[in-house]
This record gives sequence, structure tokens and C-alpha cells, in this order.
Amino acid sequence: MFKKILIANRGEIAVRIIRACREMGIQTVAVYSQADRDALHVQLADEAVCIGPAPTKESYLRMERILSATLASGAEAIHPGFGFLSENSKFADLCAKCNLVFIGPSGEMIEKMGNKSEARNTMLSAGVPVIPGTKDPILDARQGKNFADSIGYPVMIKACAGGGGKGMRICHSKEEFIRLFEMAQQEAKNSFGDPSMYLEKYIEHAKHIEFQILADHNRNIIHLGERDCSAQRRHQKIIEESPSKALDETLREKMGEAARAAARAANYVSAGTVEFILDEQKNFYFIEMNTRIQVEHGITELVTGIDLIKEQIRIAAGESLSFSQKEVVIRGHAIECRINAECPEKNFMPCPGTITKLHLPGGNGVRIDTALYNGYTIPSMYDSLIAKVMVWDRDRKGAIQKMEGALKELVIEGITTNQNFLRTLLSNETFLSGEMDTGFIERFLK
Repeated sequence: MFKKILIANRGEIAVRIIRACREMGIQTVAVYSQADRDALHVQLADEAVCIGPAPTKESYLRMERILSATLASGAEAIHPGFGFLSENSKFADLCAKCNLVFIGPSGEMIEKMGNKSEARNTMLSAGVPVIPGTKDPILDARQGKNFADSIGYPVMIKACAGGGGKGMRICHSKEEFIRLFEMAQQEAKNSFGDPSMYLEKYIEHAKHIEFQILADHNRNIIHLGERDCSAQRRHQKIIEESPSKALDETLREKMGEAARAAARAANYVSAGTVEFILDEQKNFYFIEMNTRIQVEHGITELVTGIDLIKEQIRIAAGESLSFSQKEVVIRGHAIECRINAECPEKNFMPCPGTITKLHLPGGNGVRIDTALYNGYTIPSMYDSLIAKVMVWDRDRKGAIQKMEGALKELVIEGITTNQNFLRTLLSNETFLSGEMDTGFIERFLK
């Protein structure tokens, strides 16, 4: 097992990893930008190294500075968390060249699954259902339009190297295709440095269902059930829950086995997530595979009792999974609400600032993952996610009631958050029924 791990991230996920390492008896090294000098992860880690100015390009995305900090500190491994360099194949390869363990899959695997068109082809060869779409990357808008015309509208335009909802547009007619394609392509080029695009048939009124998987170096692969991530805005998840009300045991087993087949086809090792679209007829299709820990991993931990960060570290250290698929049992129901520093009344404009008062809810079955504390100033240059409120109860109704109580009790003053917006969503009849799809919030806001 590792003696020291460097966490190449910030915020609540860095804090989460530090706590897991502490419980495993592993020392931690935090990295931070000048803007994060007073951040909680810096205070909690055993060591901390400043890696540059506030902009991410000058700090959290500077591979050479992170690698230098790792080598200088004597850490044996790097945990990338999510975002930043977590799905950067070049960084994973550089870690290997420096004889450092990247806590995640290999660079080759990240590259293979990160390229959406290649991932689709891998799934097709494995017999995993995929949405009709292009097999090869598209660079020319008119070539894309010809394909879209052939499969019919609506179509989803996506960046091959995309993620986080960037470089994506839904096109409903041939008249708007060229404009939307070029917009998505420019966004992809700016965000990922890659203008390659692909197209797929857009499934209307679909649910977004993802399966958590763990795979070790001995080809042992298990899934830990699903998360329903249908409550999203502009392709950004807002509320997640596990299990999904849309799945019965037969469908759950079928989708879970498809997720395992996907990981097997990719020769995957580490924690990962296989994402599916579920249509109104209960047909499911592979979307993508995320080769990292997910923001919403905590609700899977609540319903399974398995610490995913610890398992991820153990796999990276060469250990085999200590449990089989039959030993994974889903108990009760868990919900996560993402608390963002933003103003819903002003088109969800980011609202950084200083926390003047903070009270976090508690009680049986309530979990808060955050890096906030009284007096902390939220920087303006990073993601607006500031806390994740998670609850567990015996059933979905009880979990919703518990979440409503937790959000009511949560106090964050000095900034504006989406807290009240989340409370409104939880009381919406569509959400209460469990019938929401990926367009639910957009329709709610109209």
C-alpha cells in the first residue's frame, strides 16, 4: 500500500480523498493555487505545495508543476479526483514515465474511452447497445449535415473529446444544423483543443442512468448499481439518486451486465462509470464511459456501504477486489443535491464571495461533502459547486422528506446559492412521481 499520496485537485473532492487516505493510514500532499492558500484541503493535508497563480492553466492544469511537487514530496501516487487532469491521458502517461502511480486507468484507456467515437465502436464490438450515430469523427459541418439528414432529426451534436456538457448541442431541424454544429465545434476547440465532432440520434424524453463499476488488475469486474441523473440543466447534473425508480430488477441486472461488458471490452481497470440513455420503451443505449470517480459517487456509497475512494486506491496499489458481484447489495434509497454558488433568478449566474455564516445539517442518514467554513472566500475562477448534500433512508419517499429537511436546515450566508431552487424541484409533482427525464428542469424553468 502507498505511504504518501498527492491529491491533484481542490475543493470538496480533495477533502474527501484526504479523509479516505487518513482512514487508510496514508499521508497526503495537497497542491494549491495562490487563490486557494486558505482552502480547507490545504489545512487538512499533511503537506501542501503551491503550484502557481489562480488561473487553472497556471496551476491545477500544469502537469510539470504537479509532477515536480509529487517527486519533491516523496509521494508514490497521484489521485486526480474529478475534473482538471483526471481524464487527461497525457498526464497519466507522464505519471508512469516518472514511476508514479496514477490512481485511475492507464493513459491508453483514458484516450480510448475519452474519444467518444472510438468508445462507441468499442461498445459495438462488445454487443453493448449504442445510439445510432457516426462511426468516425466529423470535422466538416456539411458532412455532418448529410449524416443528420439521413438518420432524421433531432440529433445530438457532441465533441469527441468532450465532457461536462461542453461542445454539445441538440439540433431539431436541418435549417439550424450548420449554425449549431459550428457553435459546438468552436466550444469544443476552446475547451478541449480538439475540433473533432460526432453525431447521434437524440432520444427525446429519455432518462440518464449510469452504472458505477470497479475493475481490478486481475479482470475482476463488478457493478454497484445505478444512479439516476435525469434531473439536469444544460447537461449539468443537479439532483442524483440511487436506485432509479425507472428500473425493475430484471432491467437493472441487464443494464448492470452491459456495464460490466463495456468495462471488459475496454480492458478497464479502476473505478469508472458507464452511462446510458433509457428511452420511454425501456430500451437503453450506451452514451459514454467516465474514467474517473464521479461527483455523485457518494450516493452509491450510501446504498452499498462501499467506500469507492478507498477501493480506487487499493486497485491502484495492485490489490484485488475483496468482494464479488453477489456480495454487492443495494439497500434503501439515497439522494444528492448539488449546492452551487449561483443565482437562479439571474440565469444561474455564478455568485462567489465570503461565507459569513455557515450551518450544515446533520442527523441519521445525512452526509455533507464540502470544503466550506466560516470566513472562507469562494474564488471566482473555479467551478461553482461548493457542497453536496446527500441523504439516505429506507425508501425514496423517506429520502425526499429527509432531503427537504436537510436543505431547510442548511444555512450559507454571504453568497447566493441554488438552495431554494432545489427545494422547489423536490416538491414538484414530476420529481415526486419519479417520472422526470433529462428535459424536466428545462421545461420547469419555462
